[in-house]
Amino acid sequence: MTVELKEFDALLRDGRSVHVRLAGPADEAAYLRAFDQLDSNARYMRFMRVVRSPNREALRKVLASFPANGFAIVATVALEDSLEIVGSALCMIAKGSRSCEFAMTVAAGYGRAGLGRLLLSTLIDVAKRDELEEMTGYVLAANQPMLRLAKRMGFDVSPDPDDAAARICRLNLGRS
Repeated sequence: MTVELKEFDALLRDGRSVHVRLAGPADEAAYLRAFDQLDSNARYMRFMRVVRSPNREALRKVLASFPANGFAIVATVALEDSLEIVGSALCMIAKGSRSCEFAMTVAAGYGRAGLGRLLLSTLIDVAKRDELEEMTGYVLAANQPMLRLAKRMGFDVSPDPDDAAARICRLNLGRS
């Protein structure tokens, strides 16, 4: 799989600027710092279960699997001595499939600024360029901001037949 994204800076609705680029193994420490900044509710909405600490080995494996098994996009802001990830969108591709599963997280201080839409639209654009056919995400029914965004972005949202607390967001990339 060839994943290409030209890095870019974007201005959010509230006037703040973020830098958007592909993520890779070198971002492990920044991801861990970003996880530590998430409150318990944000962690629950992202992982759909209580997660108190990051699974470093799983993170390392996911980041090392790019681009063969998917890709991730991060939005960063510069701090005095490092970069802070304020949003991340991930797209994992099953082996031999033209479909991907997405997940995303936006830092609490960046909610309602347009960052979620920016990340999801960038994720969709990259997936289309890589000729993926379908994008699916599993979202808690309680995560209304994410469900509203998915609907606005053209996803079909339906109940998960295996989990009453979840919704399946599905986008046909050939028609979106």
